[in-house]
Order: sequence, then structure tokens, then C-alpha cells
Amino acid sequence: MPTLKMISSNEVFRQDLMSQIGLYASDFAVLDDLEPDVVFLDEDLSLLQGLQKKYAHTPIFVFLPENAEDTPSAPLVFYFRKPLELSTLLNALKASIHLAANSEAGVLKFNRYELFPLQKEILNKRNNRRIKLTERETAILQYLYKIKDKIVTKSELLENVWGYHPDAATHTIETHIYRLRQKVEGDDVQAQLILTEDGGYRLKR
Repeated sequence: MPTLKMISSNEVFRQDLMSQIGLYASDFAVLDDLEPDVVFLDEDLSLLQGLQKKYAHTPIFVFLPENAEDTPSAPLVFYFRKPLELSTLLNALKASIHLAANSEAGVLKFNRYELFPLQKEILNKRNNRRIKLTERETAILQYLYKIKDKIVTKSELLENVWGYHPDAATHTIETHIYRLRQKVEGDDVQAQLILTEDGGYRLKR
């Protein structure tokens, strides 16, 4: 499930926009503390440069006042003038996920691997071997990457990657993780992809 972070000092605007996202783009989850897939920045351009550095792989939507001056273009930064046209914003929001994944900045790098989410491929930089992944395998790695060093429980993966109730059986997770490891790691102990810790999983950085 893609995640979205909203930065605004106008609580009324923030709540209204998040309500619209919840109604018409419910496949996005709004969060505050983890690395998001998309960032919304409401008017405060003084924060933009810092956000670009912090979220270098992430599309940033900047909402400008109606009378704002033109702004310079930048990779993965999209400007919208108020009042917002919701259909245009929603279409851009959904398209931005694919744009980021297909751009150079959208490549996810960890432990000498490069993950290409749109192509559903992972490159092992040790031997330059490129491995095809399933959609579910790609989603697992994307979610673990986004969570950073936090240990992710099987129930959390079921809920956020599969969309199942967290109380559902977890053998599906175990099978997918096992097959993913076998496919990518092989017999190379240095090529560990996913670590098992305290009953959950964590991406090796």
C-alpha cells in the first residue's frame, strides 16, 4: 500500500484534503513517522530543499497559493495552484508512484542490491545478476525498505502487503520469504536479503 505524508500549517486544509484522499484514493495510507511514497507540502517553500534531500527518491507535491509566482522545475517535484482540482491531483498522485519507480531516483539500493520496482527486478551488484521478481515479492521488498531498520511482523506484512486481516494464517508469508531468499540469495551468505529477527523480518542494509 503506497503511503503519503502531508506537511501543512493549515489544519483545516490538511484535514479536508486527507479526507478527500481517504474517499477517492483509499489505496494510499496517510502516515507521519515512516518514509513515505509521496510527500504533500502546503505552501511553505522554505521546507522544500530539505525535503528533497531527506526524501531523494520520493515525489513531492507542492501546493501554491493562487497568486504565487512561477517556480523552477526540479526532478520529482510537482506544483499545484489552489484551488485544487481534485481529479487532476488524484490522477497525478497515482501516476507519480510509477514515475518515481521508473526513474533513476526510484531505484532502491541496499546491501549491494538494486531493486527496480516497476520492472519487478533486482540486481545483485556482486555478480551483476539481474533476477525477475513476482509482484508480491517486489511489494515485500518495497515495504521492508520503507520501514527501514524496524522489524516487521508477519501479521503486519499480511495486512499491508496482502491486504488480509492481521489474524489470518502466516504460513503464506513464510513461504514467500523462503522462496524469495532462495531465488535471490542462493548459497552466498554475504548476499543475505532478509533477516529473521524476533519472529519478524528486516531488510539487511
